[in-house]
Amino acid sequence: MRAGEKADSLDRAAQEFVAVRPRLFGIAYRVLGSAVEAEDVVQEAWLRWQGADRAGVREPVAFLTTVTTRLAINVATSARVRRESYVGPWLPEPIDTGADPQVGAERAEALTLAVLHLLERLNPVERAAYVLREAFDYPYGRIAQILETSEANARQSVSRARRHLSVPRGEPVGRAAHQRLLEVFLAAARTGDLAVLEEVLAEDVVSYSDGGGARGASRFPVVGRARVSRYLAAFAPRFWAGADVRRVEANGLPAALVSKGGRAVALLCVDASERGVERIMWIISPAKLAPYVAGLPDGW
Repeated sequence: MRAGEKADSLDRAAQEFVAVRPRLFGIAYRVLGSAVEAEDVVQEAWLRWQGADRAGVREPVAFLTTVTTRLAINVATSARVRRESYVGPWLPEPIDTGADPQVGAERAEALTLAVLHLLERLNPVERAAYVLREAFDYPYGRIAQILETSEANARQSVSRARRHLSVPRGEPVGRAAHQRLLEVFLAAARTGDLAVLEEVLAEDVVSYSDGGGARGASRFPVVGRARVSRYLAAFAPRFWAGADVRRVEANGLPAALVSKGGRAVALLCVDASERGVERIMWIISPAKLAPYVAGLPDGW
């Protein structure tokens, strides 16, 4: 191939890749629960696309989706081992979804931090099958091709994933109600108002603090309305003193970014239903906060 033809071919390859990149990132992020790892997977997919015999590829999107999914499964397999030694609760890495509310998907499924956290219960293949089906609406036959399995096995993987994810909870509330619950919870948490906290929290609420070993982060989930309320009231004077709070969006839902002295110290996200606040998720780990803050349109 002459130099000019090679350049034209690479330009076409780049255009094809850029067009499908949001979908590739959306798949990898949901499978991994990490934006940093998802970016690495997408970059590796680009390198493989550059080095592929593209003349023999009839469907570039199908090729890139398959490569990305398989790479993500491989990374997820090794990540499971690393997360077993993680200090304290592990929560997914948050992303700002203001620009792309669905992160490249057909539907904004398997995107909230609460659901991504539940997806950690699945093995990587089940997780990939669930993501391809529920978020991207792939037919089972195509999922089977991507995962190199039978259509029956693909259906079973999605079915097992759905069973694992069926946890007792109330009916999820809409965005406006979620925002109201977050505001009430935030006001009560900042003042340590036990009465309001007990009113807004679900009976079996769980509070997770992902600090990755950071000082001051609880290393164990706090469970139950009474215990979570007392826990929040106890650390309110120390945690909220001198804090600024900015309303942001994380993984498709309203959230609160907390800073002190111009430096982000926590991202507060909640999972809310008709029963109240079901899960409280504190992202405190600097390794997870920094990419999120950097991804905001105007930073912090």
